[in-house]
Amino acid sequence: MRDLIAFVMGNFTLTFFVIGLIASAIGLARAPKPLTGPVIIEALLKWFVFFSMGVSYIYNGIFHVFFGDLAASYIGWANSPFQLEVGFASFGFGLIGLIAPWRGFDMRLAAILGPSIFLLGAAGGHIYQMITAHNFAPGNAGIIFWSDIFLPVIGFALLWLQHRHEKRA
Repeated sequence: MRDLIAFVMGNFTLTFFVIGLIASAIGLARAPKPLTGPVIIEALLKWFVFFSMGVSYIYNGIFHVFFGDLAASYIGWANSPFQLEVGFASFGFGLIGLIAPWRGFDMRLAAILGPSIFLLGAAGGHIYQMITAHNFAPGNAGIIFWSDIFLPVIGFALLWLQHRHEKRA
């Protein structure tokens, strides 16, 4: 049980992505039938933004601000004042992510665009650390690394699908 909790908390980006999928499934199960493409995309995007951008970044902010030593060791780094900067930036991204699901396309774009630039930059930093410092710590080369790449891709794909369906309507 201890290992499961450590996995869930240590791989929070995956955890919150899965929770978003579960919330989407619950919302779709309760939605009027038949389900249309726009309804499915709306549910997926709404809960993706809420959990993968909102809750996940608040969680990240808490760890970097209040548990900087733990966060740094998980990434394979020494603690530094940079932890606070990442933490407060994460709080900002997270708050936008908590508001955006109930707003329009532009707010959702903002909720995905800022964190995506951060995530893709972090992925580049992780690759650099893997090559130059042989840092294969779980917080540098594990699920976190892959979510740094795939969460922006998923977010932009959902935005594109929503935009495409809005243009048709």
